[in-house]
Amino acid sequence: ARMMVFGKLYNARWSIERTCRDHAMRVDTELLKAASARLKVLLPMVQAETDLNSLRGLEGSAAAVYFGVFDHLILGRKDVFSFTGRSRRPPLDPCNALLSFAYSLLANDCAAALESVGLDSYVGFLHTDLAADLMEELRPCLADRFVLSAINLGKFSDKDFDRQENGAVYLSDSGRKAFLQSWQEKKRDEIRHPYLDEKISWGLVPYVQALLLARYLRGDTEDYPPFLWK
Repeated sequence: ARMMVFGKLYNARWSIERTCRDHAMRVDTELLKAASARLKVLLPMVQAETDLNSLRGLEGSAAAVYFGVFDHLILGRKDVFSFTGRSRRPPLDPCNALLSFAYSLLANDCAAALESVGLDSYVGFLHTDLAADLMEELRPCLADRFVLSAINLGKFSDKDFDRQENGAVYLSDSGRKAFLQSWQEKKRDEIRHPYLDEKISWGLVPYVQALLLARYLRGDTEDYPPFLWK
């Protein structure tokens, strides 16, 4: 659980740093750098933590920092995609609708990966669900960056969302279709896995991490190496 939370914070920080690097003229770099620094301070605290509830507290503190500046990672169409905070059940704005859908797809991919290596996806360490554990470190670098890129590249507009009477906002049928198509394209993109030092597709990352977790649980490795995005 400690290594998974470390991976999540590391990748959240790197997501912020990447935006500063790639779009320095379009964002408030001072604000984003300050958030990155706060996440950096939390990393050794996560590594040293031995109490699970305290670890969850550190994760919560990091999430508050990260989502506190998430709106600054959105570069355009703020009339539709402004982000004021995370809303889950139900999502209350288009940005949260995209995040929730991305997380549901990522959770399914992680569950399938765990089952493929012989692990029970319903027995977790940080959560009751192991798939929810495994996806934590992949949220910032896979799901969140996918959503940010889709928004910033103008792949979605207001007409891709349905609004319910209770305030809930969901992707429309056409919006889900477009999302799924782009998601599959993203999963075919190649990266270099930071631990294996080999080129693999994004779509294989959950499987590789599940395999590394299985090796650790079976005593083949001394620790679980989280996916640290570079």
